[in-house]
Amino acid sequence: MSLWAVVLISSSAAFAVKYAGYLVPQRVLEAPLASRLANLLTVALLSGLVAVQTLANGQSIQLDARVPAVLVAIGLFSLRVPFIVVVLVAGIVAALLRNFGLMS
Repeated sequence: MSLWAVVLISSSAAFAVKYAGYLVPQRVLEAPLASRLANLLTVALLSGLVAVQTLANGQSIQLDARVPAVLVAIGLFSLRVPFIVVVLVAGIVAALLRNFGLMS
């Protein structure tokens, strides 16, 4: 199968999924269960992305300076610190750990 065939099939599948969303009746989307599931799914997907970006190195799991930085970020978020401060502090934690050779 050529690259263009894969692109066209993938594009068609993405369009079909998006179009199917428009066919769902409004009363289904306004139901409390659907709203709650959508909110929980968003949190689960974001958590999965954060975990993969933090722990993955190719096909293996690697514990490096990103893990303590994310733990610091979680702690700061629980204290309701502004986002930019969380990003800066987590970056500084990772940089210091790498600089002093404590974690690669």
